[in-house]
Amino acid sequence: MTVTESPPLSTCTLEIERRGGRGEAGARGLERHLRDTPGVHDVDASFRTGSVRITYDESATSEKRLREAVRDRDVSIQGEPDTATDDVTSRSELRREAAFVGLTLLGMVTGLGTGWLDGPQRLMWAGYGVAYVFGGWYGLKGAIETLRHRAVDIDLLMIVAALGALSIGAPFEGAMLLFLFSLSNTLQHYAIGRSRRAIKSLVEMRPDEAQVLRDGEEVTVPIDEVAVGDVFVVRPGDKIPLDGVVTSGEGTVDQASLTGESVPVPKESGDEVFGGTINESGSIEIEVTRQAHESAISRLIHMVERAQSEKAPTQRLINRLEQPYVLGVFALTIAAIAVPLALGSEFTSTFYRAMTLMVAASPCAVIISTPAAVLSAIASGGRQGVLFKGGEHVEAAANIDAVAFDKTGTLTQGDTQLTDRFVRDGAADEALTPDGLLALAAAVQARSEHHLARATVEAAEERPLDVPDAQRFQSVAGKGVRATVEDSTIHIGNRSYFETVLEDVAIDGLETGLDRLQTLEGEGKTSVLVARETRGEVTVLGWLAFTDTVRSDAAEMIDDLRSLGVEHIVMLTGDNERVAQRIADEVGIDEVQAELLPEEKVATIEGLVDRYENVAMVGDGVNDAPALATATLGVAMGGAGTDVALDTADVVLMGDDLSKIPYVLGLGRKTRRTLTVNLAIAFGAIGLMVGTILLRGIPLPLAVVGHEGSTVLVSLNGLRLLGYRG
Repeated sequence: MTVTESPPLSTCTLEIERRGGRGEAGARGLERHLRDTPGVHDVDASFRTGSVRITYDESATSEKRLREAVRDRDVSIQGEPDTATDDVTSRSELRREAAFVGLTLLGMVTGLGTGWLDGPQRLMWAGYGVAYVFGGWYGLKGAIETLRHRAVDIDLLMIVAALGALSIGAPFEGAMLLFLFSLSNTLQHYAIGRSRRAIKSLVEMRPDEAQVLRDGEEVTVPIDEVAVGDVFVVRPGDKIPLDGVVTSGEGTVDQASLTGESVPVPKESGDEVFGGTINESGSIEIEVTRQAHESAISRLIHMVERAQSEKAPTQRLINRLEQPYVLGVFALTIAAIAVPLALGSEFTSTFYRAMTLMVAASPCAVIISTPAAVLSAIASGGRQGVLFKGGEHVEAAANIDAVAFDKTGTLTQGDTQLTDRFVRDGAADEALTPDGLLALAAAVQARSEHHLARATVEAAEERPLDVPDAQRFQSVAGKGVRATVEDSTIHIGNRSYFETVLEDVAIDGLETGLDRLQTLEGEGKTSVLVARETRGEVTVLGWLAFTDTVRSDAAEMIDDLRSLGVEHIVMLTGDNERVAQRIADEVGIDEVQAELLPEEKVATIEGLVDRYENVAMVGDGVNDAPALATATLGVAMGGAGTDVALDTADVVLMGDDLSKIPYVLGLGRKTRRTLTVNLAIAFGAIGLMVGTILLRGIPLPLAVVGHEGSTVLVSLNGLRLLGYRG
C-alpha cells in the first residue's frame, strides 16, 4: 500500500476592517464561509481586533483566492485601495465613536433636564432622539451586519432593550443604556487598539533610509532598495535601519526595543546587529545580511500580529457559546413577558421587568473579558522582547509545573572553548604535535555546526595553523564525526562513539583514551577522542577537552522559577553526566538527563509530560526543535537571529536574557488571575442582577449601570497587563 504524505500547509494573516460591537457572531459567519472554500483547513477571524488568520493547502488554493473569498462577504482588507482600516483611519474612527458618545450624553441630559423642568416636549424628544440615534448608531450597524451573516449578537440585544424601554414610556432608561453601551464599546476599542499600537509602534523605530557606501561615498538610499551585501554607515545616536554584521568600527547598541535588554551591548567587527536598535556610541559600518522585509523586527511585528489573531482557549469557548447564549437571553425575555401576561399581570410593568432582565443577562462583560487581557499580555511581552505566538500559549504559560532546559547556550554561555589538547604517548605517529592534532581535528570539524566543532575551529584559527582539507564528512548525531584527511579517516567522538559506532573495530590506545576522558570529565570538562584509521587499523592519536561558562544569572533564574510554583526543573544535554551534574549542582537543578541523542530528548519530554502534564522546554531553537515542539510550551532563546527559533517555538525570547523565562511564566500566571477576576466580575454581576430581578425586581437604570459598569471594569482590568514588568 502506498502512503501519501499530506501536503504542507501555509498560513496567511490578513488585517480586515473592524466592525460590529462586542459580539463576534458575524466573525463566526465569516469563518464558516472561509472554511467552505476548497483548500482551507482552519480559520480564526475577529472583527473586534480586525484580523483573520487562514491555514490552507497551497496546492488547492492561494492567498489571492482567499482575499477574494473575504471580499465576497463585503469585508475590506488592509492595504487594498478600498480599505478603511489603516492605523490613521482606525484612530479617526475611535475619535468619531468618542464624539458619538458625547452627543449621546448631551442628548440624554437635555431630554432628562427638559422633562424635570417641564420644558417644551419637542426639546425633550429632540434630546432623546439625538441620544438614541448617536448612541445606537454603531450597535444597530453591528446588529445588521451580524444578521446578514444569519446570526444574532449582543448588539441586537442592546438595541431591542433600548427600543423596548422607549416603547413603554421610559426614554431616559433606554438613552442611558445606549450611552453606557456606546461608552464601554469605545473603551473596549481603545483597549484593544492600544495593545495593537504597542506592537505597531515598533515599525516606527526603523528608519526609512540608510546611508549606503557606494564607490567610497555615502549615498542616502530607501531601505527597501538596499540589497544584501551592501554596506551602510551608522553614527552615534542613529537608528540602525537593517540587520547586518559590523565590518568596521566599534560602538554600543541599545537593543531594548527588540530583545528587552536594558543594558547597551558592545559591538565590534563580526558582531551581529539588528534593525530598529540604536547605536549609542561610535561610528560603525555594517554589511546587510537581511533585506527590510526579512529583518528581525519585521518578523517580530508580523508574528505578534499573527499571534493576536489566534484566540486563547477560554476565548474560543466563550465565542462558541455566544450565539446560543444570546438566543437563550431572547428566549428568557420572551418567557418573562409571556408567562406573567398569561397569569394576568399588567403589560407595562411586565414588559419593563423583561427589558431589565434582558439587559442584566446580556454577556457583554463576559465576551470582552478574555481578549482585553490576552491581547494586552501579548503586547506587553512584545515590548519586553518576548514573542508569544498565540493567545493559547499565554494561557499555557500559566499552568507550567515542570521546566526542562537545554544546557549549552541556554544555562551556559555557549562560548565553549578548547582548554586541553593532548597527544597520546605511544601513538603511531610519533612526530604528531598538539598543534598537529588540533589541525587534524579542525579539518574534520570545519564541516560541523556543533558547538565543540566551532570551538575547535576557532582555536585553530587563533594560532593560526595550516589546516588540511577534509572530504567525505559524516556525522553521527550526539556521538561524533569522521572525514577523510590526507588519505586517512579521522574519527572524533565521545565515549559512546567509540563504544558503539566502532564497537567491532580493534582500536589501539582506546583504553588509555577512555581513562583520560573519565579524568577530564571528573574535572568538569567535556572531552573527545581523536583517532586515525588507515587501511582498517584505528589508532587513538589523542584527546581534546572543552569548558563552557555557566551564565551568571542562571541560579537566580532557577530560584525565581521555584518562587512561581514550578515543581520540577530538569537539564537535558548530550554532554556526559559528570559535566552536566557539576553544572546542575552549581545552579540548583533537580534532575539531570545526560548523554541524550535528539530523539531521546523528545522521549524525555514526553515522559515529563506524563508525570507533570504541563511542561516547558527551553532551548536555543537550533538543535532542540523536536523537543520544543513536543513540550506543552516550547521556549526558544536568542530568536532575534535564529530562523529555527521563530518557526518552532511557542514563545521566542528575542535576546539571551534568562530572566525572561520567569517573566514568561509570571505573565502567564498574571493573565490567568486577571481572566479569573474578569470572569468572576462578569458572571457575578449577571448572576446578582438576574437573581435580584426575579426575586425582588430592580429598576432598569440600575441594571444598565451594573451591566455596563462590569464591562468597563473588565476592559480596564485587562488593560493593566500592558504595564506588567515581572
